Amino acid sequence: MYDLAAMGSWAEFAIRWLHVITAIAWIGSSFYFIALDLGLHRDRNLDSGADGEEWQVHGGGFYHIQKYLVAPSNMPDGLVWFKWESYSTWLSGFVLLAVVYYLGAEFYLVDPAVWDIAPGWAIVISMASLAFGWLVYNFLCDRFVNANQTALMVVLFVVLVGMAYFYSSVFSGRAALLHLGAFTATIMSANVFFIIIPNQKVVVADLIAGNKPDPKYGKIAKQRSTHNNYLTLPVIFLMLSNHYPLAFASEYNWIIASLVFLMGVTIRHFFNTMHARKGMPWWTWAATTVLFILVMWLSTAPMFRADEPDEAASGAALQFAQAEGFDDVHDIVMGRCSMCHGAEPFYEGVLWPPKGVRLDNEYQIARQAKAIYLQSGLTHAMPPANLTYMEEEERQKIVAWYRAATGG
Repeated sequence: MYDLAAMGSWAEFAIRWLHVITAIAWIGSSFYFIALDLGLHRDRNLDSGADGEEWQVHGGGFYHIQKYLVAPSNMPDGLVWFKWESYSTWLSGFVLLAVVYYLGAEFYLVDPAVWDIAPGWAIVISMASLAFGWLVYNFLCDRFVNANQTALMVVLFVVLVGMAYFYSSVFSGRAALLHLGAFTATIMSANVFFIIIPNQKVVVADLIAGNKPDPKYGKIAKQRSTHNNYLTLPVIFLMLSNHYPLAFASEYNWIIASLVFLMGVTIRHFFNTMHARKGMPWWTWAATTVLFILVMWLSTAPMFRADEPDEAASGAALQFAQAEGFDDVHDIVMGRCSMCHGAEPFYEGVLWPPKGVRLDNEYQIARQAKAIYLQSGLTHAMPPANLTYMEEEERQKIVAWYRAATGG
């Protein structure tokens, strides 16, 4: 007999792993080409007509790389396109978003203490916000492609701050930061799909037809590529934020997320300047440190999630609370888990409930039924190192309760 919860957990793990693999491939190629472009020697009057060149050594071999500002005079054979890394990252990320936050909307997406909204409507808002982000961003870039690009990035930062506040006012803290990351990643991947690759295809088509490509296509693609470069590090932080309640479970989580975008700019500015051989602006690390200290200070505000009264439990949570064996499980969790997973943990060294998970009342325990089943019933992951001496009989009671509630 297959355990659906276990299968679902493994499916989530597989999708998450795929997402990480593809993200590494995309980020790696993006960082490499940005560093390569900035580091090209453009003062050598190359006979080939290339804009610049670079000699590199890696893996025991030497590489001679040239970049053409628009395109070479003749179309080379075996042209390699860098696009599937981006597409695969976004597609796997969206599937992961659907599996975790859409299928588990009642537990992870909606927080009644923030906004008591039906899970279905929350999902609609989630998907609509991703499309909205791209439309607004694309409009601003098209409108101001010839304007001061630094000013444009300031305007885009204001948009991101607004979305951070919006998400924190609609979704749970965990989902708010994750969605801000998905919002940003959607813009980045859409840049590749709708702008960068199509523009490059126009250039290729002109070359094949014997026409001189219009340099505007390269200019537009470079604009979007630069934006992707500065957005990458904040996206990584936001995607990892669900593991750190100090980031997502603070009432100032939207400000924390906004400051993270600034840290992404300061860090990338250091490396971009270094790769361009324009010095080592160490002040950027001092600025990053100040921003990070400010984030740490903001994160110590009271935890975002407030106690929900028992009568607020609904849907699946109510189903688990009414299932046979819940009273026993409640006593087990209160005795073995609540010393860490409480509003004010009293286990030495634990200042906040790990991952923001609270298990100190009936509603919270019912709400976290699947996690309790997987972490303490089906496996021995929790309590860590079995520090509270949860007995095997107690674990079996958790299993029996969960299966009674799900009919498994």
